[in-house]
Amino acid sequence: MLLSGGNAAESLPVAIMVSVAAVIWNFIYNTGFEAWERRRHVAQRTFVIRIVHAVGFEGGLLLICLPLYMLWYGVSLTKAFTMEATLLLFFLIYTFVFTLIFDNVFTLPDHNKTVVTSL
Repeated sequence: MLLSGGNAAESLPVAIMVSVAAVIWNFIYNTGFEAWERRRHVAQRTFVIRIVHAVGFEGGLLLICLPLYMLWYGVSLTKAFTMEATLLLFFLIYTFVFTLIFDNVFTLPDHNKTVVTSL
């Protein structure tokens, strides 16, 4: 938030609220995404599925955060989006890499014999 013009003291409460929202959204989104995978009988998480997962997660979090930024900082939608853009890009890459590593350490429950390394 410092990079977008806010100060640390003003940004700490909103950072805590966004963190809590992200944890809750993470649980909801991943539960739904894994249920979708089970219904579709996804054998492995391909490169495309990982991209869809990361973009969907960050897109949902964006929809949660924009109104929060607008209310907390008293800014327009455009300014709130600009504030979120830097964080969004960082966490989009982070989410993609984290799930890629996670999927290679912990296989899908019904696919213990499948090695999830192909992209």
